[in-house]
Amino acid sequence: MQASLTCYGIIPARYESSRFPGKPLVEILGKPMFAWVHERATRSGQFAQVVLATDDDRIVRAATTLGIPALMTSTAHQSGTDRVLEAARLLGAEPDSVVVNIQGDEPALEPNMLVELLAPFTGEDGQLVQATTLACPISRQDASNPDRVKVVRDNLGRALYFSRSLIPHDRDGAGGGEPPLLHIGLYGFRMATLERFAALPQGRLENTEKLEQLRLLENGIPLHVALTRHAGGHGVDRPEDVPLVTKILLEQEK
Repeated sequence: MQASLTCYGIIPARYESSRFPGKPLVEILGKPMFAWVHERATRSGQFAQVVLATDDDRIVRAATTLGIPALMTSTAHQSGTDRVLEAARLLGAEPDSVVVNIQGDEPALEPNMLVELLAPFTGEDGQLVQATTLACPISRQDASNPDRVKVVRDNLGRALYFSRSLIPHDRDGAGGGEPPLLHIGLYGFRMATLERFAALPQGRLENTEKLEQLRLLENGIPLHVALTRHAGGHGVDRPEDVPLVTKILLEQEK
C-alpha cells in the first residue's frame, strides 16, 4: 500500500434485521460477530482506521468494552452505503482517500481479499480508479441461483453489468469459455465518488435487479472488478447460518 493513499475501513452494523434482529451482537466462539469482522479487517494491514458504523447504543457499548471504535449514525439510512458515507464524513475522510464498505455479517472474511480489493488504487493507473469490488469464478450450476449475483467485465477489468441471471448467456450451449464470475460484495470508493454515488437517485436497472451497484454503471461511473482466488458467501443472514460460520472459523483459526 502506497503511503500516499489513506484508506478507511467502515463496518456498517445495523441492529434491526427482518431475518435476524441484533445480528451484529450474536456470539460466535466467545466474541460478537462484529468483533470478528473488525479483527479480520485490521489484520489486512490496509487501513488508517477500521471502525463500526452503527445505529444502536447496545452495539456501541459492546464495541467500547472490547476497545473497538464505533460511530453512532442515523437510524434513517436506507442502505449500508449511506451509513458508511456518514461514518466517513465523521472521520473527516479526504476526497482522494479510499473508503471501504466491509460487510458486517462476514465474520470469516479473508483479510487478503481487502488487499486485492485495494490493489487497483495503487496500480499503474491507480489515480484513475474511482471504485472497486471483487469477483471469483463460479460453476454454471451455482451461477443459476438468483441469490448469487454475477458480473461481466470488459478487457480492462471494469464491470459491464451485474445480474441475478446467468451472464453471459451461453447461446449455443457449448459450455466453453471462462466460468461465470460471482460478485463478492466488498466495495472500495474514493471518498468523492462515494459522495457522488450516494447523492444519485436509484436507477431503473438498480430497481429491477435490486442491485445497488448498478447505480454506478447507469451513471457512467466505472467500477473496477478485481479477481480473487478466495470464495465469498460465508455470511450470516439467518440464525441457522451461525453453526456453519462457526465451523469455518474453527478451521481458519487452527
